[in-house]
Amino acid sequence: MKHLNFYTFIIGLLLLLSARLPAQNNNNFEISKSLDIYTSMMRELNLSYVDEINPAKLNEIAIKSMLDNLDPYTVFVPEAEIENFQLMTTGEYGGIGSLIQQIDGLVTITEPYEGFPAQQAGLIPGDAILQINKVEVTDKSTSEISELLKGQPGSTVVLKIKREGHDKPLEKTLIRQKIKIDNIPYHTVFDNQIGYVRLTGFTQKAASELKEVLIKMLEEHELKGFIIDLRSNGGGLLNEAVDICNLFVDKGEIIVSTRGKVAERTTVHRTRLAPLDKTLPLVIMVNEGSASASEIVAGALQDLDRAVIIGQRTFGKGLVQNVVPLSYNTQMKLTVAKYYIPSGRCIQEIDYAHKNENGGKTPDSLIASFKTRKGRLVFEGKGIAPDVPLESQTYSAVTANLYTGNYFFKFANKFARENSSISEIEKFEISDTLYDEFCAFLDQENFSYTTESELMIEKMREIAEEEAYKDAIETQLHALEEKLKSYKKNDLQKHRNEVEELLKMEIAQRYYYQKGKIIAALQNDPELKTAFDILEDEARYHEILSPNQ
Repeated sequence: MKHLNFYTFIIGLLLLLSARLPAQNNNNFEISKSLDIYTSMMRELNLSYVDEINPAKLNEIAIKSMLDNLDPYTVFVPEAEIENFQLMTTGEYGGIGSLIQQIDGLVTITEPYEGFPAQQAGLIPGDAILQINKVEVTDKSTSEISELLKGQPGSTVVLKIKREGHDKPLEKTLIRQKIKIDNIPYHTVFDNQIGYVRLTGFTQKAASELKEVLIKMLEEHELKGFIIDLRSNGGGLLNEAVDICNLFVDKGEIIVSTRGKVAERTTVHRTRLAPLDKTLPLVIMVNEGSASASEIVAGALQDLDRAVIIGQRTFGKGLVQNVVPLSYNTQMKLTVAKYYIPSGRCIQEIDYAHKNENGGKTPDSLIASFKTRKGRLVFEGKGIAPDVPLESQTYSAVTANLYTGNYFFKFANKFARENSSISEIEKFEISDTLYDEFCAFLDQENFSYTTESELMIEKMREIAEEEAYKDAIETQLHALEEKLKSYKKNDLQKHRNEVEELLKMEIAQRYYYQKGKIIAALQNDPELKTAFDILEDEARYHEILSPNQ
């Protein structure tokens, strides 16, 4: 039979694995029983199902369905995805070095990384990929094209691209390199002698890279304070988070402990070295996208009263994953423990074992409280609550639609084609003339959008029709629609400040890459201003860290 040898091997392997389980485990019988049922079912499907089956695909679906009932971080990693998975821990992969996105039906280069093959070969934002190594890819997804672009460093990939302003497709030959994504894409010391680091990852060497930056700042400046920007940093390696905390607190401090079901998963992570600076005032910037290792850094330094945390409540991921090798070069990322920061609290928000009860969230009345080293009150189970909470930035309907419709992206591409350079990013501004050009571009593109108010009017019209009131109120609804349209005409001027901000960031990226985008974003960042205010006011800084606050 076609798959007989395959199933004989699988059955033997599963029985072997079940035999190796600890004898004291009360689940042994249920595991053996379940494995037997599973292999019997797969065998019968293969023998008798009306159509030919794909055992590997069915197996992958079964595994995914099983793991979906646990937590979103316990995942099966098939052999084909091993390289992508390694990127999460090392920050390295073999490829061309560019972000891609599907725009207008074609997968498009959106951000070439400075100094890597895509940028070196002259690829620019807006280039749509038509072929990869002579193979048509216009019908492929972003993830499929991403896999085709990756490969061994030193190997060649030939792209055929469609570029606006060119009648015929262009061909570009690129030599793949090892691409290392920076943990620190930008750092600076501002005129007020406050140091700043944007930390976007916790891959290998994140702590040593931060240490190197800070040492240089301390040598060259009389720093009045230091800001670590962890906004939208989804985390990474736990040991890197511990070593980053070690830069600011004594050797031997407990930063995080992990507690799992088995003894070997229960560990205590302490700082191992003498600190770099124990007194430099610190501000940590966080938001809803700050998770995992970011929360260890923010939470531990908060618990030790070593830094002021500002921003929005963090994501709330306090689960530890280990990578477990499986057969046939597959892996499983497995949640093995929860982590606890120095005060003893766990910042994990959702209890996935009880996710069907209140979404797995603990009622406010049952949330446990803890104290920082100085006695400040902190709470468990909902991420890290900032010492100085700030409202997250929200955008108007017109700005949101400009962004999601890729109008900033398209205009920046047009601008870059027509302008070989711009002034230094710190001096570059969106002039009245340039803003008028953008508005004219939107007219040419027939930009339009629907507001929530308009959707509500249409919903009211549908309900009125169902209830036979439509004729009675149609005049009023139409008048209201016309009034909204007149207001919308002024939206680009009314919300010019936020439109300008995103437009400036997009244009800056065309000339100064990721660093330029960050610099442009920081120039009018209200949260950065709050960080400055705290670090420039020594009394306020210490008052925030006081238990009387």
